[in-house]
Amino acid sequence: MQHTGKETTGYLMRRLWRDWMRQHLPRIIAAVSLMLVVAAASAAYPKLIEVSVNMLEAKNADVIWMMPLAIILVTFFKGLASYGQSVLSQSVALRVINAIQKAMFAHLMRADMHMHHLNSTGKLISRFTNDVNLMRDALSRTMTAMARDLATALALVGMMFYLDWLLTLLVIVTYPIAGRPIIRIGRRLRRASTNAQSGMGDLTSNLEQAFSGIRLIKSYRMEPYEQERANDLFDQIYYLVMKTVKGRARTYPILETLGGVSVAAVLAYGGWRIIDGTGTLGEFVGFLSAVILAYQPIRSLGNLNAALQEGLAAVKRSFDLIDEDPEIFDQPDAKPLVVSGGAVSFRNLSFAYEDGKSALNDVSFDVQAGHTIALVGPSGAGKSTVMNMLLRFYDADSGSVVIDGQEIRNVTIGSLRDSIALVSQEVTLFNDTAAANIRFGRPDASDDEVLAAAKAAAAHDFISDLPEGYETLVGDRGLKLSGGERQRIAIARAMLKDAPILLLDEATSALDAASEQQVQVALDRLTEGRTTLVIAHRLATVMNADSILVMDGGAIVETGTHDSLQKQDGLYARLSRLQFRTPTEDTTPETGDDVGQDDGAAAERAKV
Repeated sequence: MQHTGKETTGYLMRRLWRDWMRQHLPRIIAAVSLMLVVAAASAAYPKLIEVSVNMLEAKNADVIWMMPLAIILVTFFKGLASYGQSVLSQSVALRVINAIQKAMFAHLMRADMHMHHLNSTGKLISRFTNDVNLMRDALSRTMTAMARDLATALALVGMMFYLDWLLTLLVIVTYPIAGRPIIRIGRRLRRASTNAQSGMGDLTSNLEQAFSGIRLIKSYRMEPYEQERANDLFDQIYYLVMKTVKGRARTYPILETLGGVSVAAVLAYGGWRIIDGTGTLGEFVGFLSAVILAYQPIRSLGNLNAALQEGLAAVKRSFDLIDEDPEIFDQPDAKPLVVSGGAVSFRNLSFAYEDGKSALNDVSFDVQAGHTIALVGPSGAGKSTVMNMLLRFYDADSGSVVIDGQEIRNVTIGSLRDSIALVSQEVTLFNDTAAANIRFGRPDASDDEVLAAAKAAAAHDFISDLPEGYETLVGDRGLKLSGGERQRIAIARAMLKDAPILLLDEATSALDAASEQQVQVALDRLTEGRTTLVIAHRLATVMNADSILVMDGGAIVETGTHDSLQKQDGLYARLSRLQFRTPTEDTTPETGDDVGQDDGAAAERAKV
């Protein structure tokens, strides 16, 4: 496998140090100092054993109290140093993971809509759960076990050289043999771990969709289908994870065999020297103890390499996410948008999404300051894409959007979106209080301002009836509220923002007739003096707009007021007849036209 510069272990480790770990240098130095104490204490054992055996051979009675005391002192200081080193190392590792999580979330908040559309919610969540768990495990073990074991192994090898340099050379010459296969196994492990993490992202995405759509699944009796789909993913994860398990396990026989070879070599050569009279029993036992003690940290280092490679696979995925450049960004010379009246001009806009399907074809129209323009037409006509262009969720392939003479690509994104309030058909509420959801976008708003916005949106009465009033948690995605109640919270949020430009995307679609009448009055007050773009399928909600633009196939096909468009007898008139038909009319809806979500309510309003 060919590695690019950003895939190698060296690059990932250097970047991890440079960008995330270097700032914790004092803690790392303290942890390393304690590691050296642990290593020195471990290396002292073979010498203590050698001295003990020699004293026993000499029948020195001091061995009875002197050596046990020495061993207790060594183990005591080793235990204290191990505790301090573990706490400091874990602290650094967790701080680094914390910082990486914050950086990933910040990047996703700044990322454009294109990036979010390419990645499902479940896959993104998996980056913060599955990937982070692997990073945490790898970094924690590297900072504690790997560094400590490396220092201990080096200290013990140093003691082995001190005790018998020739025998030491005989032992350590066998270990480099294991280096190459272990490195190769580590590379395979990283590839397998990357595939497993990607599979976990698919699984998380599937679970998130299944749980959020449980009502639909049950109503259509699709439980067996979803179970089968989930089972396939569970099986896929099993096989992917088993690849990493097998790869990790391949290091065990290599290291076990080499450990056995080392001990056998020491027994053979050391035993021959004792029999030959060129070595002492104390030296032999002390050296053998050093070999056995060194075997454990060396074996751990081989196993920890596997965990490190799995963690580096997660680190690379995190770095790839952080490094992904947004397509929508502020120009170097961008200036804040200055809204004097709120006039908006769309000039020859053309745009196509990733699949190449054209969404807008040379769309041009003007919205005078303080006027209301309605966009109507079949689903997929390009209405929502127009709003996406205004908010710079996407940039047009050609053409421009101008607000009060300022091309929006030349102003800062923050100032642009501060000047626009959006109420969408898809209401987004957070698992927070009703007041906090209204205050979203204006955290500094006073309680009185929140109350006024709720009253204007016809939300005050139902909020007051909640168990804790405005401090009631509305549940995940607002599930404790009805659809109409969620919609009124969203409208109150837009009212509180008090932006000069207002976008209403089916803002009353989830309301019953009584609530819609209340909110429509509030919206009429809200739109007064503001530049407003309205997307509506229910034509009764836009009959009083200053101008109605009829879209079809990504283009504007008709323009006028409700009355003038009726006289043109085109697409708008056909949609109007479908929605406002009376019981005596025998009108059959034509295929492809979006006739609205509540024809019955529209008909009732028409009768009134």
